[in-house]
Amino acid sequence: MSLTSIQARQSWHGTASRIALLLVLAVLFVWLTGALDGGKGVLPSRLLDQPRFPLANALPGLLLAGALLAFSRRAMLSFGLAFLLEGVLYGVNMLKVANLGTPLLPADFRMVGQLRKGGAHLLGGYLPHSPWPYLLLFGAVALVVMMWRFEKPLFARHPAARRRLAGGLLSLLLLSMFVGLPAWGKIYNGKVLWLEPWSAASTAVHSGLISELLMFQLHYGRSQRKPDRAAAAQLIGQSAAALRQAMAVPTAQGELPDIVVVQSESLFDPRIMRGFEHTDFIPNLTRLAAHGISGPLHVPTFGGGTIRTEFEVLTGLSLRYFDNLQFPYLQMNHKTVPGLVRVLNAHGYETIALHGNDPAFWNRTTAFKALGFDRFVSRSAFPASATIDGKYMADSAMTDEILSQLKDSGPPQFIFAISIEAHGPYDIPPSDVAARDAIKVPDNITGKARLELQTYLYHIGHADRELGRLVSQLAKRQRPSLVLFYGDHLPALVDSYRITGFVDGQDMLSQAGIWLLLDPHSHDKPTHQDTAAWLLPGELLAQAGIHDEPYFALTNLLGPQLAALTKAPGAAPAAADNSLERIDHAMASVEALRLNGKLDALLPMAPPRPLLTENIAPSPR
Repeated sequence: MSLTSIQARQSWHGTASRIALLLVLAVLFVWLTGALDGGKGVLPSRLLDQPRFPLANALPGLLLAGALLAFSRRAMLSFGLAFLLEGVLYGVNMLKVANLGTPLLPADFRMVGQLRKGGAHLLGGYLPHSPWPYLLLFGAVALVVMMWRFEKPLFARHPAARRRLAGGLLSLLLLSMFVGLPAWGKIYNGKVLWLEPWSAASTAVHSGLISELLMFQLHYGRSQRKPDRAAAAQLIGQSAAALRQAMAVPTAQGELPDIVVVQSESLFDPRIMRGFEHTDFIPNLTRLAAHGISGPLHVPTFGGGTIRTEFEVLTGLSLRYFDNLQFPYLQMNHKTVPGLVRVLNAHGYETIALHGNDPAFWNRTTAFKALGFDRFVSRSAFPASATIDGKYMADSAMTDEILSQLKDSGPPQFIFAISIEAHGPYDIPPSDVAARDAIKVPDNITGKARLELQTYLYHIGHADRELGRLVSQLAKRQRPSLVLFYGDHLPALVDSYRITGFVDGQDMLSQAGIWLLLDPHSHDKPTHQDTAAWLLPGELLAQAGIHDEPYFALTNLLGPQLAALTKAPGAAPAAADNSLERIDHAMASVEALRLNGKLDALLPMAPPRPLLTENIAPSPR
């Protein structure tokens, strides 16, 4: 046998062995990715009978490993580094599921930019306290470094140009996935994989976390579908007569009331949990509800995502109709956003936002300007002596600031106060540990779940106490006032919920919060009203005697039907009957037109409003 033949055979064997190694590493990578997921569709055992699920879920990682291989020429290093990055992603997802009950979504990656804006302090509290995850990560990084140092190149150094070209093409393919190139929709869709638009959790279980992220990016990461102007016009036309009648009611004569809205962090009524039916951890809210309007409040988030509920209350827009707005303050590009604040500005109110936290977090500084607030009082503007309880500013300090902002003369005021004391995580000791430990909870809740639940109940006890103090102080003032108090979402007490369950037999994502609207000077009979966060501003304006805003008059008029449409996170959006389905379709278009400033042409004109005699300048701090 000639030397040339021997060299050719050796070359062929070498190529075959390299291909075999890469195939083994690729199969192992797919198998290990499925092991990370552990869902129905991506279990490693499904690799043979239904390969499309695990293969689609592992494809981005394989592209990354391929690109790294082209540039580094080291197979073990490339697959190991790709799998390490996947492991970090799955670790972050595990933390989110444990604390918020839902998997990662594409919009969650916007949080990376918030880490330098106060987010690191808030989000850092959710990191594991055990050293083992960090030791595991350190070990994995050390292993990757060893691979880089000792692994021999799989390919010859030349031709480098071909390797760079291959690596560049694989990198472009991977980038096209991340940006949501529509062509990938042929693989990542509900026909090929499993997609439940209303449930990221179910989608991730069946199709895998990475497939879920790609499908939600492809199908919901783009701009909203074009509104159906005809459907919106038909809905408004059917309500036109009633709208005109509602808007014909004169605006309140005399002095408009000061309005104080308190968005109470993570507040809900524990009596919806089994074992808590005969308790009362919010006695002031219970007492005050006997003289106001209150009931269940449906919000668009669970365990976190405060700005989703906040956005709905301040704009009167439902995130139900904006699938692409997961974190609206971070995603809005509108310099002017219509809503409650601008309506009140037009009626002569001084509008103030108040929050004892970093103003840059959640992009609130920019968002509040777009919403029309005159001033934003944030953490640095609070007194240096402001009380801290646990990790965050106490609700008592927030109440003090509300009362200090209220004036006895001048224009009416609107104060939107965002509390933070009851924010998780709930394993941070409060100021009074003995008081926390004395709180009674069911015996079957033990260990960490018991401690977290007691800490939460300790903090909402303070929220309830401060509600009572605020209303009491407002009742002593001569000026009329209104108080709207509500919880932004249920807390992420996932372990406790799983132990106790809920009185209605539904899961934690289906539970409603609570709200209260009252006049501190009034002793009216109670009204029970089941509603949604985005319907609150219409109700608030009506109670304040402001009836001349067509959009809010419309939401108030259709309130019962719209409340019936609003579902808790995770529920399917289909309405129970055809009439509700038609309203749902029309409202989606009404909302889109409203956000983009194109709805006014379809709404009936309001009666002329008396001109303001002076421009109201922001009052000094």
